[in-house]
Amino acid sequence: MDDGTIELLREFCEPLGPVAFKRMFGGWGLMAEGRMFALVAGDVLHFKVDDESAGFYEARGLERFAYTTKGGRRTVMSYARAPEEVFDDPDAFAERAQAAIAAARRTALAAAEPRRRARRPAFPVE
Repeated sequence: MDDGTIELLREFCEPLGPVAFKRMFGGWGLMAEGRMFALVAGDVLHFKVDDESAGFYEARGLERFAYTTKGGRRTVMSYARAPEEVFDDPDAFAERAQAAIAAARRTALAAAEPRRRARRPAFPVE
């Protein structure tokens, strides 16, 4: 994205509270609460999605961000293309961004949950 678009995104992010913009892999990562909630790659804005929020994007046919590794493997990430209206309407941007921040928060909480292990007896059972 050109500098003007990044500046527009910075303006749209102001009502969200502190948002950091970090250059990443030739694009940008937008961070809130220490978590990435949006990704700008190839001049396209993508918002973080999870099981709870993916339906909004799927219903509109908005694709997930994907890339192909040097080895030829295609990797699909949990970021979906932002709807066009977010660039015309700061309220629409804020709504989608807040949903993405919530998805990033839920994803982080799920990752932090302790993995349940099968209980093993403290002594050998014969």
